[in-house]
Amino acid sequence: QVQLVESGGGLGQAGGSLRLSCAASGRTFGNYAMGWFRQAPGKEREFVAAITWSGSSTYYANSVKDRCTISRDNAKNTEYLHINSLKPEDTAVYYCAAKVKGGSYYYPALYDYWGQGSQVTVSS
Repeated sequence: QVQLVESGGGLGQAGGSLRLSCAASGRTFGNYAMGWFRQAPGKEREFVAAITWSGSSTYYANSVKDRCTISRDNAKNTEYLHINSLKPEDTAVYYCAAKVKGGSYYYPALYDYWGQGSQVTVSS
């Protein structure tokens, strides 16, 4: 089992930036690929970014790829999502997730563990 806890959400202004953190506990963090997803009211959960277990490869949704950076620190059992140039459409609950097996990074159903989510609200 892996327990994931997000932090760093809250209220931001358009054009600003914020950093989300995801602290992991339980089984060895470095064994898992990690991802970030978000869900806005009335919408499906969507992929934001993912990073391989070693951190050597990263993947981004087209909607954020020029504004987001995903990273991880395996020594601290923590992954991060830095979002620049915030937009009101970034408003959502952001979830971190851990993935045990291989396959696509883009689909929520392929992730095994989830955090409880952190609300991000961007004002214009």
